[in-house]
Amino acid sequence: MSLKAKLTLLLLGIVGTTAAIAALAARLFGNALLGWVLIVAVALPSVLWLSSRVMRPIQQLLRALSGTVASYREGDFSRSLVADRDDELGELMTALNDLAGAMRQQRAHLVQRELLLDTVMQNSPVALVLVDANDRIAYANIASRHLLSGGRSLQGLRFKDALIRAPAAVRRAADEAGDTLFSAEIDGVEETFHLSQRSFILQGRTFRLYLLKRLTRELSRQEVSTWKKLIRVLSHELNNSLGPLSSLAHSGAEIARRADYGSLPAVFSAIAERAAHLHEFVSGYAAFAKLPAPRPQAVQWASFVADLKGQQPFAVAAPLPELPGWFDRVQVEQALINLLKNAHEAGGPAADVELSIVCASHHQHIEVRDRGAGMSQTVLAQALLPFYSTKRSGTGLGLALAREIAEAHGGRIQLANREGGGLIVALDLPWRADAVDATVS
Repeated sequence: MSLKAKLTLLLLGIVGTTAAIAALAARLFGNALLGWVLIVAVALPSVLWLSSRVMRPIQQLLRALSGTVASYREGDFSRSLVADRDDELGELMTALNDLAGAMRQQRAHLVQRELLLDTVMQNSPVALVLVDANDRIAYANIASRHLLSGGRSLQGLRFKDALIRAPAAVRRAADEAGDTLFSAEIDGVEETFHLSQRSFILQGRTFRLYLLKRLTRELSRQEVSTWKKLIRVLSHELNNSLGPLSSLAHSGAEIARRADYGSLPAVFSAIAERAAHLHEFVSGYAAFAKLPAPRPQAVQWASFVADLKGQQPFAVAAPLPELPGWFDRVQVEQALINLLKNAHEAGGPAADVELSIVCASHHQHIEVRDRGAGMSQTVLAQALLPFYSTKRSGTGLGLALAREIAEAHGGRIQLANREGGGLIVALDLPWRADAVDATVS
């Protein structure tokens, strides 16, 4: 029987009993006042007794619920209620027990995930240090303990104190606000590291996470891979030139033996052409390897663009800036010549090759646009790498040289497919208005 039915029967019983007592008193004594006195004397104790019987399990359940909730608040989900009733209170107890079971299962899953995460972090080769707002180390994995304290625990130490035993390069990198790439001597060996640091809020508290990764092996493997690729490219290009040169030399010797001197100029011309191509190829690599530090100066855009047009044709997409630019004229001109050459070789109409120059705030933005086939996402991701080229006769140095020049100026280069077809290559270079004004004045 439900709790509602029980309460309804109780009320009906009380009302019926009260009415019967009142009718009996009126018949026997003929006195209404005496009837009310008998009703109060008989019904009141009955009501109090029945109400206590009804409320006792509810009070017990409320006390049990209060204790159970207090246990849950403390993180103890092992407590449960004995659901020995078939009414609504029994359903409430069953639901509470189910909730406790679900919370126990969820906590077990969280503990397992935390153990897995801690195992991964502890055995990670990346040194990880978590520092709270008071500069105290809240967490440090095995790699960080070996790097900073010789394997001893770092928990609770001040981060600055933990860095005292670390190399000076590590301390300087930790003082930087952003990510840093640096080298330090560890156990007599020069190691290259990458330090990244991020701030975040966890459970209302501010923490700073330091991740220190050794890059020596990765850089060594990348260096070996780069050298292998360079050797393959050089071997391929040299073989492409030396093979025809050897054949032409043999043909020239045979022509000279037959005294057919009229054919020799064509042979010599072909040899000169292949030699010039080989010289151009080697000179490109030499220029990339010997790029000097840039010497920025004020550059008038009109004369700069005029010189560029003498090397590669293009259209100016917007009016040139009034104030001069600020960069190494020779290096940026070489970078743009390479970019304009690539734009003409992209397969689109030559008339659609455009140059756009904008100077605003603290940067100067130079774009080279074409209407060629553009690049796939794979090519976009690798196009700036040295020796990477999709052309059969390409050296893979044009975009790499432009990137090297941009980064040497403190800027960057970006590639993006153009809406409607084609490619946009953008050079973002820092622009010092004060230096330009001082030069102009």
